[in-house]
Amino acid sequence: MSGSSFGIIFKLTSFGESHGLSIGGIIEGVPPGIELNFELIQLELDRRKPGQSAIVTQRKESDTVVFQSGIFEGKTTGTPIGFYVENENQKSSDYNHLQDNFRPSHADFTYEKKYGIRDYRGGGRSSARETVARVVAGAIAKQILSKIGVRFSTYVDQVGAVRFQSADFFDQNQIDSNLIRCPNQSKADDMEILIREIRSAGDTIGGAIRCVLEGVPVGLGEPVFDKLHSELGKAMLSINAVKGFELGSGFDSINRKGSELNDIFNSDGSTKTNNSGGIQGGISNGMPITFRVAFKPVATIMQSQESINRKGERIEIEGKGRHDACVVPRAVPIVEAMAAMVILDFYLRNKSIHL
Repeated sequence: MSGSSFGIIFKLTSFGESHGLSIGGIIEGVPPGIELNFELIQLELDRRKPGQSAIVTQRKESDTVVFQSGIFEGKTTGTPIGFYVENENQKSSDYNHLQDNFRPSHADFTYEKKYGIRDYRGGGRSSARETVARVVAGAIAKQILSKIGVRFSTYVDQVGAVRFQSADFFDQNQIDSNLIRCPNQSKADDMEILIREIRSAGDTIGGAIRCVLEGVPVGLGEPVFDKLHSELGKAMLSINAVKGFELGSGFDSINRKGSELNDIFNSDGSTKTNNSGGIQGGISNGMPITFRVAFKPVATIMQSQESINRKGERIEIEGKGRHDACVVPRAVPIVEAMAAMVILDFYLRNKSIHL
């Protein structure tokens, strides 16, 4: 069994390791005749890539995507789209001390126990660098979805204890104009200060990303086991460092009564409130789909920690190399990409059940 593929009709299979020759993938199920904007695809990769600011990992990668198949004269042919992105700036020597040692809260121990072998350079296949392939596939999915009116708004709404609240001023244009990708400049400044403090202490901090999808058609979702929100949850929880997913009112629902939380219908089928987060019974209802994703602190810290080696001996280990102090600013396009892949896959599935 392989866990390297995602989707049923619109399907991505990714390959590659952090310090291998390249990261890439094969995308199946893309309808023929779709004219692609390659600049927009590259823009999404640029939003994810390392080295884009002083508060993220300083690994320098151009992350230039090369398409090998499935596209002719700028349009999709309906056949599998093959692509790759070269790894250009590996510093594998930074990881020599991990050959026989396991980092706390990393995938080192579990990968070795599962496979009996592991690529310790940058985490190998477990590295978040694999998400390059997801961003390429998601960028293509977004372009297709834009043709049916689906719009995305994805942003950082929390870093540590600093949180953007619904009552705070929201400016969509601010999301990509500050280093944090928060829609409020004042909150973004506070989040940046916190990340810089954490980074200077050799530590890391968690955060959260909110995603809002508007224009999603009614009827997407395949109950009972392929509910739309369960696939969105699976997509988000497959992203490195994600520890939580909530839809609509989420965990706040615990403290609410049904009389407070029920979404009352308008005559046109829309609802007066959107506590359901745009999905009811596992099927999209036409209201904006809203969800939130929680990210843990990056496991690699520049401090000494107690751990074990292959022999089970107690050791002291300290992080080396180039790492993010907080992943959420670079994770915004990843969350958006995975959401786009899910929505497009369900849209194509829905097309297949109607004559």
